[in-house]
Amino acid sequence: MSHIPRKRFGQNFLHDPRVIARIIGAIAPRPDDHLVEVGPGQGAITLELLKAAGKLEAVELDRDLIEPLKARCAGAGEFTVYQGDALKFDFCSLAGDGRPLRLVGNLPYNISTPLLFHFLDQSACIADMHFMLQKEVVDRMAAGPGSKTYGRLSVMLQTRCAVEPLFEIGPGAFNPPPKVDSAIVRLVPHAAPPFQIDDMALFAGIVGQAFGQRRKTLRKSLQALIPAAAFERAGIAPTERPEQLAPADFARLANAAGQ
Repeated sequence: MSHIPRKRFGQNFLHDPRVIARIIGAIAPRPDDHLVEVGPGQGAITLELLKAAGKLEAVELDRDLIEPLKARCAGAGEFTVYQGDALKFDFCSLAGDGRPLRLVGNLPYNISTPLLFHFLDQSACIADMHFMLQKEVVDRMAAGPGSKTYGRLSVMLQTRCAVEPLFEIGPGAFNPPPKVDSAIVRLVPHAAPPFQIDDMALFAGIVGQAFGQRRKTLRKSLQALIPAAAFERAGIAPTERPEQLAPADFARLANAAGQ
């Protein structure tokens, strides 16, 4: 009996063998990798990852998928599935052997942003991440200053990791076909911060507030968070709008505000 995709879990199952091969090629799994798949679903890429690495761990929310998944992967390698919500899962608990994790997954589009921040909060134990996401989200993740798609997500992600869009995937590669195009993105956490951030909570608050009122000048949108003198200390004109500032500019502004 085939599994009916569940809307509440945001399930869209990948089935196109050419797309699957291209994803595996981008990840380039090796026998010594510590691979963790987030939301393996029906195992479209699970078996290929397992065959390449010899060992694979996975986190799956839908209990009904776990036993069929284990049966499909039987004999292909050492396969462990943890039933649980990836948004609450402690991924660093899997890194007990000291090897950094390589996260892979087709992320549910309805919770992709909180998932990304959850992973980045555990980036100390992560080597890299390869995710399938809504193309629009990947565009926002990788956008640079001055772009219409540049915003809070762009700044907060690029502060923590390198963002590299790899390729796009059409709806026909899935069952059921989603109403949007998808894309594969590679995220590599920075080994060292690219610039100094004295207070991450203040930095995040300033970025969120600025882009929450992106049509306003920084002076107007940030007046409750930043004294006027902070703009001068940071060398940033208060008449600028948020999409004109690079992540490093926001860091300078937050550091100046905290002085």
